[in-house]
Amino acid sequence: MSEHHYKFNVTMTCGGCSGAVERVLKKLDGVKEYNVSLDTQTADVTAADSLSYEAVLEKIKKTGKAVNSGEADGVAMAV
Repeated sequence: MSEHHYKFNVTMTCGGCSGAVERVLKKLDGVKEYNVSLDTQTADVTAADSLSYEAVLEKIKKTGKAVNSGEADGVAMAV
């Protein structure tokens, strides 16, 4: 089974912000690994083939954080 690598630039101002993003990623089915960095304002997600970029994007947006840009497998995507 193949996997995807998604990268999002998310506006996070504090540990609570990055924690909110981490919590939604932890609960999302199909997420194999993730790294949320407050310093670089990024969320890197390794996901199962069945988990779409759009599904991850929507979950992150539901935290109320602004998603500034995104990539799926190295290709820039719409946010």
